[in-house]
Amino acid sequence: MKDFFRNNGALILVIAVLLAAITAVSSYVLQGVPNPLANVLGVITTPIRNGISSFAGWAEGIYNYSFQYDELQAENARLRKEIAELEAKAREGEADSKENERLRTLLGLRQKRREFDFESAAVTARGSSNWASTLTLSKGAEQGVQAGNCVVDEAGNLVGIIEEAGANWSTMITITDATLEMGALIARTDSTAVLEGDFTLMAEGKLKLTYLPENTELITGDLVLTSSMGGNYPSGLVAGTIESIHTDASGMSRYAVIVPAADLDDLVQVFIIKAFDIVE
Repeated sequence: MKDFFRNNGALILVIAVLLAAITAVSSYVLQGVPNPLANVLGVITTPIRNGISSFAGWAEGIYNYSFQYDELQAENARLRKEIAELEAKAREGEADSKENERLRTLLGLRQKRREFDFESAAVTARGSSNWASTLTLSKGAEQGVQAGNCVVDEAGNLVGIIEEAGANWSTMITITDATLEMGALIARTDSTAVLEGDFTLMAEGKLKLTYLPENTELITGDLVLTSSMGGNYPSGLVAGTIESIHTDASGMSRYAVIVPAADLDDLVQVFIIKAFDIVE
């Protein structure tokens, strides 16, 4: 091999110079057109370059996703927390709005019934069975609440009567409790009667009006109020309306079924009448 290059060196040099000249001329003449060798190399390397470029783009995307994933998680957590806080504030605002509305209504009742001494209380528990219908309230003896106090909603509708007063709590029987008994007044006729709980009607959220006047014609929708008969309870509280009139099993007397005016199922706040003036 050494002898070959030594004997033919001049010829190889001439050939190399000629090839260089041809390549230069071709490049000048075919400007912008790749030479065959470059074209072959381009054909071979283009898919490789494209693959490398695609892999680099994929790798960059994975890197960016991995880098941003923790940030996205933190951002989502922050947004969820903000949404929860906004929802809580909205619920609080709605509750405050409803409480303010109840208090405004109560203010009107206070102005109309200045003889009443009210104590606001929250309903903290409900007890309902086949034998009783009761509510537990957030105020008790420390706030001047006593057994026998009447309880109303913000509109002055009768809710029930305090049965027991603890230090800072009390329990009350609702107007539908089977043990309830109190004087009543039929507003349209100014006739007296008696409100009574009934085991059967209690399950329907209703009560009875008994000792109905014989010569008074009652009609559905008649408004029934409390009376001050006996001096135990304040007068003029709305108990409910007459739904229907019946004759008892003996056929000797009538009674009416009363639908309470207060919405006993949805009560969240009530007002205890701690003191009142007797109005004849």
